[in-house]
Amino acid sequence: MFFSMKYVVENYNITAKTLRFYEEQGILTNISRDEKGNRVYTEQQIDWISFILCLKETGMPLSKIKDYKESYEMGNSTYLEREEMLKKHKIELQKKIEESLKHMEEINYKLAMYELQKDEVRKNPNHNFKCHGLEVNIVDTRGGESNIRNATTNR
Repeated sequence: MFFSMKYVVENYNITAKTLRFYEEQGILTNISRDEKGNRVYTEQQIDWISFILCLKETGMPLSKIKDYKESYEMGNSTYLEREEMLKKHKIELQKKIEESLKHMEEINYKLAMYELQKDEVRKNPNHNFKCHGLEVNIVDTRGGESNIRNATTNR
């Protein structure tokens, strides 16, 4: 069974331009054409496109994706090499996830600070709002000027 480029574009969140680019770069190979000259993709190629997108969206550079593909095309003799490539990528991805989780914790902390001080700011327009290592003395909550000075807080 063959799938049109339109099908791939609509179902895999990829542009036609990107598909053509991957073909030019040798990342997608052996793309057939229908009787009108339009590109058509096999189920196996669709699976490969899905995997390319997975690798790309998780930060693997196209050059490494191409290396992986070339290794795959060499057959079973490169099985361990390909496995090692994916293990290394997984480790890099795990580091990025951990870093993102740390960033999420920082954002959650800031949101908690806002939440804790929200009522006080509403009750007292002159309340010194502490967040981001700054104290903000709100003079007028309707667009007036704010007095910002360094705070002694760590965050």
